[in-house]
Amino acid sequence: MALRRLFSVFIGLILIVAGLASPARAASTTGFQAVDISGDGGVTLKANWIAPAGDGRHPVIVFPSSWGLNDAEYLAQAKILAGKGYVVVSYTPRGWWFSGGTIDTAGPLDMADLSRVLDWTIANTPADATRIGAAGISYGAGISLLGAGADKRIRAVAALSGWSDLVYSLYSGNTRHLQSSGLLQLAAQLVGKPSPELTRMLGDFNGNTNVEQIKAWGRARSASTYLSAINANQPAVLLANGWGDSFFPPNQLTDFFGKLTTPKRLELRPGDHAIAELTGVLGLPNDAWQSLYDWFDHYLAGTDNGIESRPAVHIDPLNADGESYPTWSALAGTTRRYGLGKIRLLDGTGLLGGAVSSGWTKKLPTDKDTVANGGVVLLTNGASAITGQQPSIWLPFVDRGRAGVWAAERPSRAQLIRGVPKVHLELSGAADTGTLVTYLYDLDNLGNAKLITHAPVTWLSRTSSVDVDLFATAYDLPAGHSLTLVVDTVDPLYYDENASGGSVTVTGGSYVDVPLR
Repeated sequence: MALRRLFSVFIGLILIVAGLASPARAASTTGFQAVDISGDGGVTLKANWIAPAGDGRHPVIVFPSSWGLNDAEYLAQAKILAGKGYVVVSYTPRGWWFSGGTIDTAGPLDMADLSRVLDWTIANTPADATRIGAAGISYGAGISLLGAGADKRIRAVAALSGWSDLVYSLYSGNTRHLQSSGLLQLAAQLVGKPSPELTRMLGDFNGNTNVEQIKAWGRARSASTYLSAINANQPAVLLANGWGDSFFPPNQLTDFFGKLTTPKRLELRPGDHAIAELTGVLGLPNDAWQSLYDWFDHYLAGTDNGIESRPAVHIDPLNADGESYPTWSALAGTTRRYGLGKIRLLDGTGLLGGAVSSGWTKKLPTDKDTVANGGVVLLTNGASAITGQQPSIWLPFVDRGRAGVWAAERPSRAQLIRGVPKVHLELSGAADTGTLVTYLYDLDNLGNAKLITHAPVTWLSRTSSVDVDLFATAYDLPAGHSLTLVVDTVDPLYYDENASGGSVTVTGGSYVDVPLR
């Protein structure tokens, strides 16, 4: 309890200072008021609110706090938004910090709580009940997006670093995500009160038991499950995430975005989970938060700022200037197929490119790691967003006895990769269960290889091939650099289903499809 209180005070002081130091905004405000809001079943939800000073009704933004944080998280942004004319209510979801109840993980109790917060806001603040928005980062984003399907009073949503498919987040590529789930569990144990259900689900996840029950639990907490309700309610939906989000990889959002029939916008930037929004939490200028302002200013405050007429998709590639497109599918104009070729004895590398070939094999041990990996959750891609440099390895250090490596010929002009590269691997001698991890690199003339994207794939019954959708990316491969594929069987980011001492053989007929602009 002392740790919780100390950390809460520390975050609060930092954000208050940041809020006070933020640029002056249009109007004076009421100042912050701490309140207790009665959630579903009488559970106490700790909250704070701030509003423009003076008379009249104002548009509302409700912020559920992130996983592991509390309602002090948004103090700096709440002050800015109140100065722009909004009533802002931030609250700590049940089970976290000093709120009552146990963690519901964006389940039905959290949805009921969100509606109770809206009830309280309408009754106790100068709120305009016809102009309500919900927003947040991570857990707050997920609750807000789900809430738009559960409560039709929510007219606009800004979901920053959130999820639309919790099952994909936990099991993309049919592979359990080890590091991200471990951090979520640690946060819940340190500053939360896990429900018996959450404890059971995490135990089953770590033990790889009762998988279908876990997936059913995840589907009940996925906005994709309630897509028809969201479309029927017609809220304006802003989705913003990082290319390298190791908690909620972006592929799920691109699929969900394409099926939305509401006013909508999708933004993808470099970085890991919640990194793109971080400086904005401190009240500093920030592109993601500026988009949030523009979104709510138009769809809640009625400002004619033209955001509704901008292209619906905006991306900041990993190493290029920002680009806008009318749809996600418009990013790539063509798809180029790179066949995997025979491994050369001289350097242990095969050719990536040309026609799909046959008559070759590459045997991989199932319990041997290499220097090729996806990095460390939050830290690796987070640092990349700050430095502008992708994580890299020296390709000669990739042990060819443990990995397959295929390098393409060096093009005379840059290749603009946009979208979801797909890998098809033909297999021989695979065990009944197994895992492979594939990495796509940018290889320069000195052997330095920058990670463009990667993804794991797991099979749970005997198979002769696997298909891997790599995580969505936008990257300009420079002229004279080689597009390079590495395949191995171990990555610390993920659980694997490989038997110790076994092997799997990749064979001819394998290829990579790369979307190009």
